[in-house]
Amino acid sequence: MSPVVNLREPFELHRGNVMHAYASWERPDTIISDGAYGVRGFHGDTVTAEELVDWYRPHVKAWDEAAKPSTALWFWNTEIGWATVHPLLVAHGWEYVQTVTWDKGISHVAGNVNGQTVRRLPVVSEVSVLYQRRLLIDTVDGAMPVKKWLRYEWQRAGLALNRANEACGVKNAATRKYLTQDWLWYFPPGNMVEKLAAYAHEHGIGAGRPYFSLDGERSVRADEWDALRYTWNHAHGLTNVWQRASLHDSERFKGNLLRSAPRVHNPSVASASHLNQKPLEFMARQVAATTNPGDVVWEPFGGLASASVAAVGLGRRAYVAELQEPFQDIAEARLQQAVEIAAAS
Repeated sequence: MSPVVNLREPFELHRGNVMHAYASWERPDTIISDGAYGVRGFHGDTVTAEELVDWYRPHVKAWDEAAKPSTALWFWNTEIGWATVHPLLVAHGWEYVQTVTWDKGISHVAGNVNGQTVRRLPVVSEVSVLYQRRLLIDTVDGAMPVKKWLRYEWQRAGLALNRANEACGVKNAATRKYLTQDWLWYFPPGNMVEKLAAYAHEHGIGAGRPYFSLDGERSVRADEWDALRYTWNHAHGLTNVWQRASLHDSERFKGNLLRSAPRVHNPSVASASHLNQKPLEFMARQVAATTNPGDVVWEPFGGLASASVAAVGLGRRAYVAELQEPFQDIAEARLQQAVEIAAAS
């Protein structure tokens, strides 16, 4: 059997080690990682959190090589597992955005806590941490982060900082937000960068190299600038704490639940198919937040492919890998079912 199965658009399931698949996958718009936790949760998981850096290193390197400037990463783990891997992610160009906490509620421990032996509070949470790519722009004076580069380009034109307000057609927001170097700074929209560039060319001293240029040939266009940031589709009312009990309801997949998966006969999946199945609702939130229809979602450690099922259901293209055959079969059936449901809706 070939390790890669092109099942049916809009997804591709790799049966085997994802390290053999990365090079053939389309560049991702979002990566949803739900791999080793350092708790011996599955065959191949590490024993402790300290071993996670070595476990993730080849994957993080592959993500770095494949990512676009606008690629987002959702990294699922325990609190200590994420904290351990965080420096590795930063070293490979991933910049922290925020932490989402899954609160599973007191029912997750069901009163089975020996405080005298364990000597800690019951753990009822996991985290999923959102990262964006760190953006550096090349200049003749070296690579610069966006905040520094914007001010550098404006000063290169020989213009007073307050004239940025006139350029953008605002009272004081351009100087105070786009060109400041303090905590009030934020990433300007593309149309404002276009206005800064046009004004600099009209009123600047003329420094040879085009102002606000990414390639040294011409000034950046608004759509090009906006494409440098990860997608964010805001959902009002949703915070960074997601409350839901662990899956013990009808969403919990069992080995014999899918009639469309005849190959799922392994006794090891006769009860819960996967020890840490994520709620489809959570995966859909992440896909919807950081992608648009038609975008590419990577799920390197598929398990039951919940992120990819959510991606297919939302009109995205999913690339997923899974090592273990029983999980592969369930993932395939879920993905096929998601395609059928999407086609019928």
